Amino acid sequence: MASSTGNGGEGEAEAEALLLPLAGRKAAAVASSYYRRCLSHAGDELRSFRSCLRWMLLDQSEPARAAASWALFLLLGALVPAAAHLALVGAAAATPGGHRRAYDAAVQLSLSGAGAIAYLCLSAFVRRYGLRRFLFLDKLRRESERVRLGYTAQLSRSFRLLACFVLPGFAAEVAIKLWWYWSALAAAASWRPPFAPAAGSTVTRIILAVACVLELASWLYRMAIFFLVCVLFRLICYLQILRMQDFAAVFEEGAEAAAVLKEHLRIRRQLQIISHRFRAFIVSCLVLVTVSQFVTLLLTTRPHAKVDVFITGDLLLCSIGLMTGLLVCLRSAAKITHKTQAITSHAATWHACATIKSFDADTEDPYPTAAGVHTTTALSSSGDDSDEDEGRDDDDLDDRKLLPSHVSTISFQKRQSLVTYLENNKAGITVFGFVVDRTWLHALFMIEFSLVMWLLGKTVGI
Repeated sequence: MASSTGNGGEGEAEAEALLLPLAGRKAAAVASSYYRRCLSHAGDELRSFRSCLRWMLLDQSEPARAAASWALFLLLGALVPAAAHLALVGAAAATPGGHRRAYDAAVQLSLSGAGAIAYLCLSAFVRRYGLRRFLFLDKLRRESERVRLGYTAQLSRSFRLLACFVLPGFAAEVAIKLWWYWSALAAAASWRPPFAPAAGSTVTRIILAVACVLELASWLYRMAIFFLVCVLFRLICYLQILRMQDFAAVFEEGAEAAAVLKEHLRIRRQLQIISHRFRAFIVSCLVLVTVSQFVTLLLTTRPHAKVDVFITGDLLLCSIGLMTGLLVCLRSAAKITHKTQAITSHAATWHACATIKSFDADTEDPYPTAAGVHTTTALSSSGDDSDEDEGRDDDDLDDRKLLPSHVSTISFQKRQSLVTYLENNKAGITVFGFVVDRTWLHALFMIEFSLVMWLLGKTVGI
């Protein structure tokens, strides 16, 4: 991985630095050298992130760590679930009155599939790009201080968010597993797990305790990896939201049309990179979650299916976890897409305000005071009604400060061409050419709902 940037990027950075005051040039030089590098070191802003990856054995920076990471994945992601299902669950089901987990196969396949997709994608990302390039930290040198601080703060909160997603479900899983293994111990007089010398012996209890710990570790490992990739995707989308909010400010600062166009092209390029990297993960998760939910619905609505908290608890936690992770990804993608598309409306409002102000400045008015009051009232009326703030969408941009004193410095033709470009080049997160926006989500929901109704019509006769 190269640790230096191209000559063109360095030349642009130097040219931008020359336009700043002396103190600003010093701060910009320090920030540029800090964020320019692509290689990480032990004391950088990724130290806590890297430490968590090492605790999860996901750090593949060295051959020995990569081997340990793959070994743990094969153990907790494949061998332990398969052994627990074939040995313990099979032995309990074969015993009269045994504590059978009827939906264990669907749960284990769904969790192992989600964990495998997330692990393979994360390994490919880190191996191909490295942590800094994957998280776009090397691109922060060209961003404002607000974007840098907001993104690094969100990065430090990522693992706390991961814990909020994983730990509640893990606590419920612990309760379910403890109940099942405690029931198995109570029934140990009538059946024994494989490799146990006799039913009800001390060795049987030890085997059940070890199996319980391994199953819990396997569940936590697979779910944590899946949510980790979802949280990282949300983090990267959050960076683009910060950039779009920063980009919207250029309309208030009177930037040249060429500079606005160049910045928008740079944002579009990064959105294309994000879409290309995560499209396989999003599609794979969408297919996996859809199949898993339909299998769950088919199993729980079939005739004579036993449904209660302890029998279907694993299935319920698995479904909630997979659906939550998928919704985090889809919501983040739709939010950044909506934010980028809101720029078009923002630019059109800016163009209209500039045109009206230019026209008023060029037209002789015998009553300038009244006209000025009327214009000011019309353009600032949106800030007088507090009820409109309550209905404002969080993804929308604020159009109430789009009339600076130098707004008419850009010609009408340049403004019009810029608005036309934005109307015909709406950036956003795409999945193989399909823009992930709210319309796409509504269509996806209707397709899924139609399939659910069809399946219910086949099973319960709706």
